[in-house]
Amino acid sequence: MSALMRLIQQLPFLAWWRPTPIQLRQDVFAGLTVGLMLVPQAIAYAGLAGMPLETGLYAAILPLLVVTLLASSPRLGVGPTALSALMIAAALAPMAVVGSPQWVSLAIWLALLAGLIQIILGAARLDWLLNVVTMPVLSGFTQAAAILIMASQVPALTGLSWDAWMSIHSLPSAWAMLQSVDLRALLFGAVGIAAFIYTRRFGATIPWAALILALAAAISALTGYAASGSAVIGELQVQLHGLQLPAWPGLHVLGQLLVPALVIALMSFVEVATSAKTEHSLAGTQWRPAQDLVAQGVGKVVSGLSGSFSTSASLSRSAVMHYAGAATGWANVFAAGLVFAAAMWLTPLLKHVPLSLLASLVVVSVVGLIKPRAFLKFWEFSRVEAGIALLTMVVTLASAPRIYWGVLAGLLANLAYFMHQRLHPRIIEVGEYPEDGRLRDRFLWQLPPLSEQVLALRLDAGLDFATASALERRVVASWDAFPHMHSICLVASGINNIDATGLETLYLLRAMAKKRNGCLYLSGMKLPLERRLAKAGLLDDKAHVQVCVTELETVQRLRQLTPVQPENQGQVASLA
Repeated sequence: MSALMRLIQQLPFLAWWRPTPIQLRQDVFAGLTVGLMLVPQAIAYAGLAGMPLETGLYAAILPLLVVTLLASSPRLGVGPTALSALMIAAALAPMAVVGSPQWVSLAIWLALLAGLIQIILGAARLDWLLNVVTMPVLSGFTQAAAILIMASQVPALTGLSWDAWMSIHSLPSAWAMLQSVDLRALLFGAVGIAAFIYTRRFGATIPWAALILALAAAISALTGYAASGSAVIGELQVQLHGLQLPAWPGLHVLGQLLVPALVIALMSFVEVATSAKTEHSLAGTQWRPAQDLVAQGVGKVVSGLSGSFSTSASLSRSAVMHYAGAATGWANVFAAGLVFAAAMWLTPLLKHVPLSLLASLVVVSVVGLIKPRAFLKFWEFSRVEAGIALLTMVVTLASAPRIYWGVLAGLLANLAYFMHQRLHPRIIEVGEYPEDGRLRDRFLWQLPPLSEQVLALRLDAGLDFATASALERRVVASWDAFPHMHSICLVASGINNIDATGLETLYLLRAMAKKRNGCLYLSGMKLPLERRLAKAGLLDDKAHVQVCVTELETVQRLRQLTPVQPENQGQVASLA
């Protein structure tokens, strides 16, 4: 590979073609559509993360540009997301006061750590490690996160603080609390939820969220909503400055942030992978996850240095980007430009927007993540995986605000299930299926044995340290139960790899057959496996190890075997 090609792989924007006028019009329209959607979402998710609202705009400008230039998937809707915002708030809740300078500083360091983790994983081509976050774990966590996100918006929707809600300890206190609900805030929130849901049916080509916020701001200003004591966005202190590091928090604090940063790095890239796979499948191109992992990590670092919080890829904005007809990464450049313009000149128009309306936007954004039918599908397919999804969800809810324990519990349960499967591989005794001559499960299909003198087994897994003992136990159990058997046939068509432990097991099987003057037959081996066994010297013992290339050859040779006679001790089972 030439130096230029390597450079293009590391900086994919160098391979961008000059857009045609038609593509440019498509990108401008898609970028403006997503940008108008991104502005209110960025502000709302900043509030969800406990950050100053203007920091949501910071996370939607430079990080979006950087990721677009570096990623192999340049049309993803990068920026603040509800899931990342919740994980940030949950991680920092035990460590600082919401919205305080210490909170902001910790959120920045959390973004830097999560970004560095992703950069290291991507640079080392360790993107495959993210496969440990399986669909049951992801489903359980995201549904629990959606419930927590919706619950976190209750104070803003009702105009009451969390302290007021937590002070309920009797019916009189509950009644007193309900009498204190800000009905105007509740009205804005309820109407907002209805409006956001209703306008979804008309598609994403019109920026309904921005229009609803503009209308609400006008109504709020005309009715004196803020003057009556109800909460609004207020003046956004937008200060676009250069990249800079916050004060050093100390190794002890960084250690506390490490596990949440790892979880954010994993879960946010799962969000990215979901959108990126869709984009590349539609475009007919190859996805390079390691490159996107590095790009997303750099985006998080840039977001932190911009004074903001961790970013990710939004499923909804990525879908809107595609639906609006984005042709190239230029669409995201236009989206970032619109957010920049809004941050510089349009924020005064947002100061009258009720916070309850922002809360309704957050609620509507995440309500689609709650999918009870997913548990039913898991249950129908695999009850164990349904249990893993439910465990992840329950632990996430129970451990709030430290919701990363839910992910860790799901990962551990999933790894335990994986190890159980590896340690208990499928080992079947085979017989010949009369209709096609194939070797199948003898007991499942009620087939006669290939030979009364041969134990014929098939291992549907690699023969390594995890499966070798299971194969050995199965052979020994049958060997002791049927003393008339003198040979062992291992159908190796399902064995893709072997290690030293597996090789030692084959030597043991050969020794067991040799002790009864029999032979070890290896059937249907793949060429790499056969070469490794030949290199190890196992196949040199032609008298006690024989290779059958096909299933037909295996059946023919085993059926010609005759029982070993007592006087034939020292001789191998003869062929008739």
